[in-house]
Amino acid sequence: MSMEAKTIITALNRWYVRHKRDLPWRASVTPYRVWLSEIMLQQTTVPAVIPYFAKFTEDYPTVDAMATAPLDDIMRDWAGLGYYSRARNLHACAQVVANTHGGTFPSDIAGLKALPGIGDYTAGAIRAIAFNKKASVVDGNVDRVISRLYAIETPLPASKPEIRARADTIYMDAANTKPADLPQAFMDLGATICTPQKPKCMSCPLSEVCEAKANGLQDELPRKTRAKDRPKRTGWVYWVTDVKGRTLLHRRPAKGLLGGMAGLPTSDWSDVLPAHEAIYDIVRVEKETVRHVFTHFELTLHVVHARIVDKAPDGFYWAKLDDAGLPSVFAKVVKLLQAA
Repeated sequence: MSMEAKTIITALNRWYVRHKRDLPWRASVTPYRVWLSEIMLQQTTVPAVIPYFAKFTEDYPTVDAMATAPLDDIMRDWAGLGYYSRARNLHACAQVVANTHGGTFPSDIAGLKALPGIGDYTAGAIRAIAFNKKASVVDGNVDRVISRLYAIETPLPASKPEIRARADTIYMDAANTKPADLPQAFMDLGATICTPQKPKCMSCPLSEVCEAKANGLQDELPRKTRAKDRPKRTGWVYWVTDVKGRTLLHRRPAKGLLGGMAGLPTSDWSDVLPAHEAIYDIVRVEKETVRHVFTHFELTLHVVHARIVDKAPDGFYWAKLDDAGLPSVFAKVVKLLQAA
């Protein structure tokens, strides 16, 4: 047993008992609920996830319920949460667990990582939180806490192997007798005390053993390699309605950005504004554009009121927008038009 690790674990667990966040997925801990929350929380904030988690656990209370639900329902309910490959993997994973594992999630890392959409972090979180078994769980909050604890000055992401090695030492120590609590304690500390800006060191249970605090580096760490500027792309988005008050929608290809989602029809998105699609008769173009930031690029859409020249090609269909469940980029277009 490492005395350093024991000191960290003891202080963190005591703090967690008093200060842990009241989160809906902690109210009733099951492998299904832990898995669902962790997939939703990938690259998404806790406040954004809470209403989606409530809806999914109501509509799909078990992994079997999700497995038997149509993918279109899952994608519709996911609309607005972003990173839509997560929703497709969510459905695929539920089907594997239901059909191959008898509705029970495996508890070992290898078995969990064999499931669609589950990588190192999610596998560790499920094993630790749902099964109370030791696992290394390192997310962005843990990156930050460990970087400061050990004054790791190598910028992220190059520092990740050292961060992971330090975290492994703590998680696997004999003093970690509450494997379900320790990763959540780390995460809560990073979210509420060891924050990206202006960390609350005076309230931190680890301040006495924090090397960054001792060296006055807490506001500088973790260092990060400067991100490259996002490329900028542009395109047309077409607003087409019929006499029944329905709107023309397009089911996007399963692979690629917004894969499998229903959206407003668009042109290609490219560095320069492309020519209009031949199937549309242009009525007018809105003066305002819609801007949306994806992970890897910024998109500007020019909004076009149009009619279909002949009939809509395969993959296009008419629908009432109230039932469409549009991704955020298209919801912005609707909002612009409704405000006009």
